Amino acid sequence: MFICNHCPYVKAIIDRIIRDTQALKDMGLNTVAVMSNNPDEYQEDSFENMQKIAKDMNFPFPYLIDETQTIAKAYGAVCTPDFFGFNSDLALQYRGRLDASRKESAATDVKRDLFDAMSQIAKTGQGPKEQIPSMGCSIKWY
Repeated sequence: MFICNHCPYVKAIIDRIIRDTQALKDMGLNTVAVMSNNPDEYQEDSFENMQKIAKDMNFPFPYLIDETQTIAKAYGAVCTPDFFGFNSDLALQYRGRLDASRKESAATDVKRDLFDAMSQIAKTGQGPKEQIPSMGCSIKWY
C-alpha cells in the first residue's frame, strides 16, 4: 500500500489499516507500506516522522520511504491510500479501497473490501471481479 502521514484520508482509516493488516498477518499474509510523497512539501511526511508514527502506532508492517518515487511510478500509484494486492505468483489481483471511508471513517460495520479481497486471494489465488478504486490525496511528485 501507498500511504503517508499528512493525508486526511489515511488518517481517517489508519486504525482500520492496522486492524486489517494485523488480521491478514495472522493469516500469513504480509503487508508493506510505502511513502512516496515529496517530504519537502509536507514536513509531516519526513522519514523521521514516518519512523515516529510507525513506532507510536505499532505498525504490524514495514513502513518504507520511496525517496526517488521510482516504486510509486512502477506501480502506477496515484494517491494515498492506494492498495495493491497480489497472489502467491505475484500477479496483481486487487487494486481497490480499504472500505467505504473517505476523509471520515465510515460506519464500523461497512464491508472490509481490502480484507475480504485478500482473504479471497489467499484461498483462491484470484481477486474479486468487482473492485472499487481507492480515493485519497494525490501523491506529491518532485
